[in-house]
Parts: sequence; C-alpha cells; structure tokens
Amino acid sequence: MAPILLIPEKTDVEVEQVVTAYTNRGGRVKRLGKYWVKDEELAAEQIAIYGNQAFALVLAQIYGLELLSPDDTLITRLEHTWTKRTVELKQLGNIKETDFPVFIKPVIPKMFLAGVFQNITDLKKATEGLPNTEEILVSTVIDNIQAEARCYLLNGEVQDIAFYEGSADLSAGKVFVAAFATANKEQLPAAVVADIAYAPQTGWFVLEFNACWGAGLNSCNAENVLNCILAATFNVGR
Repeated sequence: MAPILLIPEKTDVEVEQVVTAYTNRGGRVKRLGKYWVKDEELAAEQIAIYGNQAFALVLAQIYGLELLSPDDTLITRLEHTWTKRTVELKQLGNIKETDFPVFIKPVIPKMFLAGVFQNITDLKKATEGLPNTEEILVSTVIDNIQAEARCYLLNGEVQDIAFYEGSADLSAGKVFVAAFATANKEQLPAAVVADIAYAPQTGWFVLEFNACWGAGLNSCNAENVLNCILAATFNVGR
C-alpha cells in the first residue's frame, strides 16, 4: 500500500502543490498539528514525510523512520570537475585573516547565516557564541553567478530541474547534473536534491545538497518530484 503522507498543519503554496499531486494520484495525506504526540493508528501505517526539519526529525524518531539525507560534508570530497572551486571542512577556530574573502556556511544548518565574509571581524560577529570547534564549510568565492537551479534526483536520474534565480542554458545544466549524478551515484542518497549554479568563467557547478523530505520545490513540478519525496522516508521494519 502507498504510504500516507504526513505534512504540517500550517503549510505553504509548495507543500499544497505536493498535496495536490499526491491526492490526484490517489494518495492519502494527513495534516498534523501536535505532531509530537504519537498516533497509534499512524504507527501501523507506511509513512512518508514532507515538512520542515523539526517536524520531520520528530516524526522520524516517534515512528521509527529513517530519513534519507545527504552527507553535509559531501561537497568537500567531490572532484573539482563538479565544484569548480575549493571547498574544505574546517573548525571555526582555524580560520585566519589571510583566508578572506571567503564563503562560509555551517555544517549544521542555521547555526549562523551563510555567506561571503570579507574579514575575520565580520565572521566573528556572525558566529558569536559558537565554540571554536564548530565545523564549517569554507569555499573559494565564485563571482558573477548568473543562475541557480534546483534538481531532484532519484536513483541517479534527474526527475526535474528548474531555475530559482537568474537564467542560463537550463538544458546544459541538466546535462551537467545528470553526468554528476551518474559519476557520483554511490555517494548520493537514493533520493536527493542537488542545487547547481552557472557562472560564465566556470560553467555549471554544484552548489549544495538538500534532503527531499524538507526541500522546497523552487519552481520544480510537484508531480515530477513526488517519487523523490516519497522515497526520502524509509519505514524501518515495516
């Protein structure tokens, strides 16, 4: 039986697009308010989740589910062919004044606002209160990015791709991300979102990865990516 899709009670336009796509397919959807309270009827069901991180992680723990998520440090191990820049895993305390300007983002999402930092003073302001051992991703800066696109991948194949900022040759972007997915299939979850970008001096390159159970559609078609969302929740022992 197809899983019941659990979504937050409060949603947005994109979540509702997913709901419509799934119900049109004959799928069942349940909106949860007090999602932290276990529902014994749900405990016997096959479940899929689509929602924010807190919502998804709590439900996964309550109902014994495994969420497919990309390794937050995977970007540091990819070949330059795909990243077009140097991306390193470091600790906050190891950043030096000579490293700037540099793009920095936290390994643990939302610990601080990611972005290009011009000097160590700005970084210290943004990361105030965090320990020197906090892990961060440090990347050389690519200027003049003209476009960014979201791509949903399932078992190494592109399900949909769409711009969420700027414009470029999207067909070339699809060819790039398809080649990337084929070459790196063993390192990727079965279902994953890959964000890519285009700059004239580099061509297309991989920006970052996101989990299908929590990523926004960013102009992708809900019907096209629905299988990615459903596959991102694994029902352990069911």
